[in-house]
Amino acid sequence: MADNARAKRLADLIREVVAQKLQRGIKDPRLGSHVTITDTRVTGDLREATVFYTVYGDDEERAAAAAGLESAKGILRSEVGRAAGVKFTPTLAFVADALPDNARTIEDLLDRARQSDEKVREASAGAGYAGGADPYRKPDDDETDDTAE
Repeated sequence: MADNARAKRLADLIREVVAQKLQRGIKDPRLGSHVTITDTRVTGDLREATVFYTVYGDDEERAAAAAGLESAKGILRSEVGRAAGVKFTPTLAFVADALPDNARTIEDLLDRARQSDEKVREASAGAGYAGGADPYRKPDDDETDDTAE
């Protein structure tokens, strides 16, 4: 089993090689400049690599890019093997990165929270305190309450 540092170095190399090959070496029109390699992870035994990517565009372009990456998998693996110089070139699996969708969901939630905060701020604009400005008892207040009883 390889150490984690070696797996990390191989993952970084795979990410760079695949990105460069997609940018310069693959002539597939489905893999235009709108595909971005975001992350790569390699298993501990250095046999399998998962390459995460994002696609700038709609669902149709995402599906086309996925098909293009699947068809270019052999060429990309050969290029990785040539660059890495390892005994066994890892198999490549391409996975669409969910990070942009998650970020969009978080932004939507934050916008809703801001709108809710604004509604609360508007509702409390002219409101007064329910129990006075300072609702806490002070020591001198206790003495006056005991004598009143």
